[in-house]
Amino acid sequence: MGVPLAILGGAIRVGTPLLWVSLGETVTEKAGRINLGLEGTLLMGAMTAFAVSLGTGQPWLGVLAAALVGTVLGLLHGLLCGLPRVNDIALGIALMLAGSGLAFWLGKPLIQPSAPPLPAVPIGTALTDQPALRAALDINPLFVLGLVGALAVHLVLQRSRIGLKLRVVGDSDPAARAFGLAVGRYRMGATAFGGACAGVGGASLSLFYPGAWSEALSSGQGVMAVALVIFARWDPRRCIWAALLFGGASAISPALQALGYSQGYYLLAALPYVVTLAILIGIGRPSAEAGAPGELSLNR
Repeated sequence: MGVPLAILGGAIRVGTPLLWVSLGETVTEKAGRINLGLEGTLLMGAMTAFAVSLGTGQPWLGVLAAALVGTVLGLLHGLLCGLPRVNDIALGIALMLAGSGLAFWLGKPLIQPSAPPLPAVPIGTALTDQPALRAALDINPLFVLGLVGALAVHLVLQRSRIGLKLRVVGDSDPAARAFGLAVGRYRMGATAFGGACAGVGGASLSLFYPGAWSEALSSGQGVMAVALVIFARWDPRRCIWAALLFGGASAISPALQALGYSQGYYLLAALPYVVTLAILIGIGRPSAEAGAPGELSLNR
């Protein structure tokens, strides 16, 4: 019972930033645009949240600041992608490198200090008497908010007028223009929302788990989240399970090590990346039948 609970707790801790980034990227791609710069946004959000929490003593203020920085970067991506002859994939890679470099440069003075973390939701108290497992089941409050956010985004996309218009923009540019929709504004708004979510995901990294700022904080989670959106078939509800799957794959190695099993540690640490590669190969090219938006550049 101990190992499964430890892996579940680890899946939630590791999967929380993946949930937020994939949730935002789902909305962005539903509008027909892909943002590969989320790794840079994730790191900028982590650095900003840590700096604001350290300076003010208010971790939730850090989360808000991270969302604001993510929104600005998302707006920048949306604005530049709206220019003629600008490729969103190439621009996303450029913004990923720029955001990562800027976060590393601005965050150098933050490597040693300790900022106030987000308060945990202690569900382990009701499930086990073992102190180690109780600590493992201290849940990130941003995970709870992410669950609510995923369900809310699903309802907005499927049941609201603005969600219908966003899907039309993402499926057919000519059809959206024929209906009189402002395609550029919808895509810019969706990209800004995706950036805000990536910023919150970064705040989860620096203010809860691992709860510090360093240059190796994200380990490529911003890029993995883009693959996770394809795995989730552009459904916000499936993003929850996909994030837990990837988080669980990442949690197996630390859970076994905590119990004294160190054999094959580095091989198990590479498991999330192997799972990502295997899933992408297994899924193949995204199609409209699988839920892929028609205007997404991956489909062209």
